[in-house]
Amino acid sequence: MREGLRVRLLGPVELSAGGRAVPVGGAGVRGLLAILALAPNRTVALDDLIDALWRDPPPTARTIVHGNVSQLRRVLRSLGTSQARIETAPPGYRLRIDPSLIDVHQARALSERAEAAPLSERARLLAEAWALWRGPELGGVPESLRAPQLADLRRAVHGARVDADLALGRHEELITELTPLVRQDPRRERTAGQLMRALYHSGRRAEALEVYREVARYASRTLGLDPGPDLRALHQHVLHDDLAPAAAAVDVRRVVPRQLPPAVAVLAGRSADLAWLDGLDTIGVLTGPPGIGKSALAVTWAHRVSARFPDGVLFAPLHGFDAAHAPMPVTAVLAQFLLGLGVPPPGLPQSEDERLALYRSLTGERRMLVVLDDARSADQVRPLLPPGPGSLAVVTSRARLDGLTVSHGARVRPLAPLARDDSVRLIGEVAGEAAAGHHEQLARLCGDLPLALRIAGARLAAAPAWAVPEFVAELASERTRLDALDVDDAGVRAALDVSYRGLPDDVAALFRALAAFPGPTVGPFPAAALGDVPVGEARRRLRVLAAHHLLAESGPDVFTQHDLVRLYQRELGGASPAALARVVRYYQAAADRARRCLLRIVDPLEFSAGPLPEPAGFDDALAWFAAEWPNLLAVLEAAAQAGLHGDVWRLARVVHTYRVVRPLWDEWQQLVALGMSAAEACGDAEARFWMLISRCALSLTFGPGAQSLADASAAAALAGADFRRRICAMIHLGSALGSCGRHEEAVACLGEAIEAAARAGADELRGQALANCAEVEKARGRFARAIEHQLASLEIDRRLGDDSYVVVSLNNLAESYLGLGDDERAMSYASDAVELAARRGFQLQESVGRFTVGRLLRRRGDLEGARRQVELAAELHERVSPTPSAEMRAELAALASAGG
Repeated sequence: MREGLRVRLLGPVELSAGGRAVPVGGAGVRGLLAILALAPNRTVALDDLIDALWRDPPPTARTIVHGNVSQLRRVLRSLGTSQARIETAPPGYRLRIDPSLIDVHQARALSERAEAAPLSERARLLAEAWALWRGPELGGVPESLRAPQLADLRRAVHGARVDADLALGRHEELITELTPLVRQDPRRERTAGQLMRALYHSGRRAEALEVYREVARYASRTLGLDPGPDLRALHQHVLHDDLAPAAAAVDVRRVVPRQLPPAVAVLAGRSADLAWLDGLDTIGVLTGPPGIGKSALAVTWAHRVSARFPDGVLFAPLHGFDAAHAPMPVTAVLAQFLLGLGVPPPGLPQSEDERLALYRSLTGERRMLVVLDDARSADQVRPLLPPGPGSLAVVTSRARLDGLTVSHGARVRPLAPLARDDSVRLIGEVAGEAAAGHHEQLARLCGDLPLALRIAGARLAAAPAWAVPEFVAELASERTRLDALDVDDAGVRAALDVSYRGLPDDVAALFRALAAFPGPTVGPFPAAALGDVPVGEARRRLRVLAAHHLLAESGPDVFTQHDLVRLYQRELGGASPAALARVVRYYQAAADRARRCLLRIVDPLEFSAGPLPEPAGFDDALAWFAAEWPNLLAVLEAAAQAGLHGDVWRLARVVHTYRVVRPLWDEWQQLVALGMSAAEACGDAEARFWMLISRCALSLTFGPGAQSLADASAAAALAGADFRRRICAMIHLGSALGSCGRHEEAVACLGEAIEAAARAGADELRGQALANCAEVEKARGRFARAIEHQLASLEIDRRLGDDSYVVVSLNNLAESYLGLGDDERAMSYASDAVELAARRGFQLQESVGRFTVGRLLRRRGDLEGARRQVELAAELHERVSPTPSAEMRAELAALASAGG
């Protein structure tokens, strides 16, 4: 049977179909395929792609990535398969594919299956996984692309496969395989230990001891260290000739504790976390907010790997954050552990120190797993850690337990809510068919939080069919959602209560105040405005909240909050109109400061507030707007609902500048609609004027229409005697007339605007009027006149440092020279426009420039080059525009026809 589509990363990066390699392109295309395949069905941001593919990205990096995406799409289309496709998913791209078609994910799946399999089957599965490697991972990709997790996976699969073969007695063949590996890299102590075992059990004890001596000499000479404790212990066994076979049975005369509680029936979506636990070689801490599933994960994993710990598994609930129990004293936990280890009750020491000494004596030479659930602090955990070199401890806690990292080198794994597909599967498993058709909605309402999902599933499973819609409605209402997720005082609200009560008073005050913040992320600056505290103090309090998992720090100074935490927060009564007004005014001032780094400002709006971010320039300001955009829309909507109309239109007008520079139809239209509604609710002429100008600019950016002419005419009627408003209205009215084909009227109106701006000394308005007049002259075929106006505009644009206007001027000049038949100058201006637009991320203007380049290449007879440029132009245009470009589609059709 022929093999279908496969993506291979464990060796040279390769796409294959029908068992044969498919050429995809150069190193950049293979690198792009590898990055997307490492994160199947997940969006990879364009910036992350660029960072991975280049150490020092060129100015055209974005363009190169777009081109490589198009190349990969063509390759996949040529295969005629639906098994894989690349989707545009802002802010980047996503590879839609079954992960089992990717060798990395296939190797992980085989490794996971092997863990629970009988010995002979385990060896077969691990051998199958190991056979997927065809050489060093990610061969043939750019040198900057690194995926250290693949090397970790290779070592884990190889080590587990060798362990299985050792247990099956395949010593001689393993000696042949392992000897060169240890010789090449004596640092691989696990491999050295495996070779020592194979030699010892083959009757070659002296050679096994020599392997240890070579590794010890290398470690001493190069690192100044002894070998690790596991290898030293193995050396002692070989030295004393008492090394047990790898598959030897555990001595049944010794008590082997198995204290784990039952595992949950369904553990959904934790494969990456389970893999992290599998790789632990030191203390592991699972941390996260209440209800995230820390205990369920730890217990399920412990059941899966208990065979790795032949001397037993100890478990203790420490009740660190349990409202119904006081934290478990160390002495009580030690008593439980000692009894589990076989100490008879009369033999239990009385003092904590004596119990601790006995515990360490009994476990020092054993290979044990200790699971400590719900720890309050590092001090509660430290005495309970197993001392043996072959033992392991896993701790769960709502706190990060940073002290364990400092004192014992613990590794910390924060748990996130489940992926949506996993949430749907979990609630389906728990609820059964009781809520069929509602699973997706229920997962969303539960915020993908495992505790909430299990409570909702249990309630649905026990409810009669007629009660299901009533429960779904209760969960859908924000007023009753937490009530719906309460079960015998052990629900989501009770879990959050414990975390909240443990906060210091000043931090609790900020937590309550954050109820007034409507956005999805918050940083120190808006938090400082909200809490009326210095920025540094706001940052400290936010980080304390993150340490208690009532917030999550998803990036530097970027804090997010789970929806159920937000509902709980509102119940505490922290939200107030005054607090919301402080947030709105902060964003007005911060956005105003950022917009002045992007573009010349023609409206008279200015703001002042407390401490504000200080963008270093254009790129910093763009990054601020991009990061804050969801917050800005959320603040606008909340302020509109609160009736703060005067603040809403001003904020909408200020933020409008960002969408002029980064046009995106849906989001720009939403912004303008919010501002326009607020302006009309105000009944203020100035408010209506500036929002009409914003809406007119939106309409003109995406094509001609009656809306832009109606808005410009209405704005002109409201301009009054203010010279700035009058000139601005004339500029937009002239452009709107031109877009509707009324060229003579448009030129007259724009000419008047040019003269008025010159008299007022307002170059920022004069440059805009000249550019718009050039656009109209170009549309009527008067290319020489258009070039004259556009060159004058370009001089102003460059003097004022407005790259977004510069690139428009360059594109207009290219199109005008194209109209004159001067292809050389047209290509020069169009190339400059594409280079600047790509560097600054002006996608709409890059699209315009590439379209001009494509038409020029077609004139030269380079049909393939023309097609690639027009395809890229159409793709860029469709990212930002509500409708495809009919002109670009027609050009593609003409190119296809010309190409036969």
